[in-house]
Amino acid sequence: MKIERVEAFPVLYPTIGRFKFLEGPDGKPLGRPAVLVKITTDDGTVGWGESVPVPKWSDETLESATSTIRTYLTPALLGRDPFDIAGAHEAMNRAISPAFSTGMPLCKAGVDMALHDLCCRFLKIPLARYWGRQAGGEVLLSWTLNPASLDHLDDMIEEGWKRGYRNFNVKVAPDPKYDIELCRRVKERVPDGFLWADANCGYNLSTALEVAPKLADVGVAVLEAPLRPNELSGYQRLKHQAAIPIIMDEGVVSPRELVEFIRLNMLDGVAMKPARCGGLLSARRQIEILLDAGMLFLGSGLTDPDISLAASLALYSAYGLSFPAALNGPQFLAHSVIRSPFKPIDGKIVVPQNSGLGFEVDEKKIEEIVVDKL
Repeated sequence: MKIERVEAFPVLYPTIGRFKFLEGPDGKPLGRPAVLVKITTDDGTVGWGESVPVPKWSDETLESATSTIRTYLTPALLGRDPFDIAGAHEAMNRAISPAFSTGMPLCKAGVDMALHDLCCRFLKIPLARYWGRQAGGEVLLSWTLNPASLDHLDDMIEEGWKRGYRNFNVKVAPDPKYDIELCRRVKERVPDGFLWADANCGYNLSTALEVAPKLADVGVAVLEAPLRPNELSGYQRLKHQAAIPIIMDEGVVSPRELVEFIRLNMLDGVAMKPARCGGLLSARRQIEILLDAGMLFLGSGLTDPDISLAASLALYSAYGLSFPAALNGPQFLAHSVIRSPFKPIDGKIVVPQNSGLGFEVDEKKIEEIVVDKL
């Protein structure tokens, strides 16, 4: 069996609610860009994946991901054995070389997911069993709060509560006074919930050192990405301060830098995102490194639609994620390209046990949101 065709479908999912990373400079929603990847082998087996570029979060865009898959990655993949996923990554990395870490990891993640989906569909098994792990179960979710002002906070908490969510993650930085009051109010409303603050690299070191103990005092459990990932000595100082567990996100792309950052005593754990680190092959290895080191493994996402969400759910359930996952695609997205969309019930999603990543794509639904100009 050989890879015969690789197709890339640029799409734009409509959004609901406010999420700052999916807004334009004027504050108006732009939609959620993604590139659906369809890989077909010479025997007709098909696998689907999804790249999820976020220009306000990374340096990858809908246009760059689409052109990279079509122009550079497809020629490197045609004729290959789809079961040689590690070899596919080597071929992609020759086509698009690394910089500090994996080059175009969000883009490559879509190919990686499609290969995992294809192999498991061919074998008629769910992804977890492909890894020799137990399939199925539930993933507990966290509700994302990113209010434009504190006046909107109570309504946002209430919406999550009504939909069965009991755990919350909040977007903080750069204003420590605002952030502490935001987290204090959330914890006051949901005292028993897991509260997770994500700064998305928005603090400088002095502010991070000041705010970390204050966030811990109001009940925040972990502080994610307080600094840019290249501020290595800053992360070391925050880790040494030990006021609150420091979780990295942006900047941990491949297992290589994760091992190095652990050696440098920079972090207490990682908010894992398969979409961020080139796909499931890398993400799975990083989880194993964290678990072996006795460090925190949290599950997160990039407002993942459909297929990327399915990959994260399968991974997190297979590795027994013990914290609420910040997977907010169902919270902010208003369209689906799969026949049975994921719908949280009581703040949880049941992980499908069907073969592959557990979904069936409806290609007519892709046509409704495809970006024709690309």
